Amino acid sequence: MVSPKYHVFVCGSSRINGTQMGACLNKKSVALVQKFMQEIEDRDITSDCLVTNTGCFGICDKGPIAVVYPEGVWYGNLDEDKVEEICEKHLEGGVPVEAYRI
Repeated sequence: MVSPKYHVFVCGSSRINGTQMGACLNKKSVALVQKFMQEIEDRDITSDCLVTNTGCFGICDKGPIAVVYPEGVWYGNLDEDKVEEICEKHLEGGVPVEAYRI
């Protein structure tokens, strides 16, 4: 069984029927899933981090959203630059980025 140090859930605006629609999708959240995955690979921390595309978290006005477990840190209004900083400081360094928390 895989037991990563961090599990990152990123809203992909997926609905129960599998379609994607909504605020986070419109704000390029799918690209952010890819950005998390690429940053994690580039930083060689793939054995420590798992990224999962999720359905809607229900707080669309704060999107795009990511949640990092096991701490349960919620990040909002994300873009690619913020993803880089989260990967550097939180996923590599172990310190959540307070400026982006919701």
